[in-house]
Amino acid sequence: MKKKIAILPGDGIGPEVTKQALKSLKSIEEAFGHEFTYTEAHVGAAAIDATGDPFPQQTEDVCRDADAILFGAIGDPKYDNDPKAKVRPEQGLLAMRKKLNLFANVRPVKSYDALLSKSPLKESIIKGTDFVVFRELTGGIYFGQPRGRSEDGNQAFDTCNYSKEEITRIAKLAFEAAGNRGKKVTLVDKANVLATSRLWRETVQEMASDYPDIQLDFMFVDNAAMKIIQNPKDFDVVLTENMFGDIITDEASVIAGSLGMLPSASIGTAQSLFEPIHGSYPQAAGKDIANPFGAILSAAMLLEYSFGLVEESKAIQDAVLKAVDDGFVTEDIDRENPVGTEEVGDKVAAYIKEMLAV
Repeated sequence: MKKKIAILPGDGIGPEVTKQALKSLKSIEEAFGHEFTYTEAHVGAAAIDATGDPFPQQTEDVCRDADAILFGAIGDPKYDNDPKAKVRPEQGLLAMRKKLNLFANVRPVKSYDALLSKSPLKESIIKGTDFVVFRELTGGIYFGQPRGRSEDGNQAFDTCNYSKEEITRIAKLAFEAAGNRGKKVTLVDKANVLATSRLWRETVQEMASDYPDIQLDFMFVDNAAMKIIQNPKDFDVVLTENMFGDIITDEASVIAGSLGMLPSASIGTAQSLFEPIHGSYPQAAGKDIANPFGAILSAAMLLEYSFGLVEESKAIQDAVLKAVDDGFVTEDIDRENPVGTEEVGDKVAAYIKEMLAV
């Protein structure tokens, strides 16, 4: 198979964890005889420094020409600490999602037996957890208009907007995913307070009749945040809007033992984008301590979701599991005997070859 992959390393630890993911992809190429072409482009603070634009036209063109996009992270302290900055790295992420119509964020959450003790939650609570969150990505309060500040600066306002069409297209993906999993969808909303949440609930209820084998239930977001910690095994497919999904998936990262373990896919109408959820973590940049597993597992999702390469995706997942079981983990997981980012990437790539007898 020949495919083109856009590589957007971005900021902070993005470049170094993306580098490790590429090692695994190249092992897959060698093992299965595929040919992937990689084209790198700037995004975020790196793009602002190079062009003045956090998502420049050249990067958009690279993305549109690709069959899939592998993305590192966006964010830089020099912008975080300047509240008056007119151009911010995060604007590039929002622009990328909007322009490429990346409407559905898919974030799997699972526990690893070898990392159960690393979670702040009891092992008995998290062992066996395996659910996935479908988060709407191009609507809601992050994109709604109008937004702004009053002239005197003493008031600010944001608008949360949703259309039925936006809700329907991601709900369809969630129902279909549940059909291949535990046949349960939980809609997380705030329908007792928000009009947008009531539209979500009405729309998803209407769709449920098309999926008679799927159990549909509803949960207010505050209750869901509590239940994810109390009994995460009760969830199968979680469906929710943009901001709620952003918050509860970061919360759920403690189940895996580290935020660095979680991959994600942003599904679009043409291309899809794959990224670890941990952010740019600038404090760790360049120190060879960042956890690359989220980026490597994002590459595995890319193979399955964009290219339909299920066996190849599983080969990466199995290699990550073996590395974790064998103790090849970074300091966020094991402070006493950590290994570096580069060594983890090398080990996973080597395990792929070893397990496939390349």
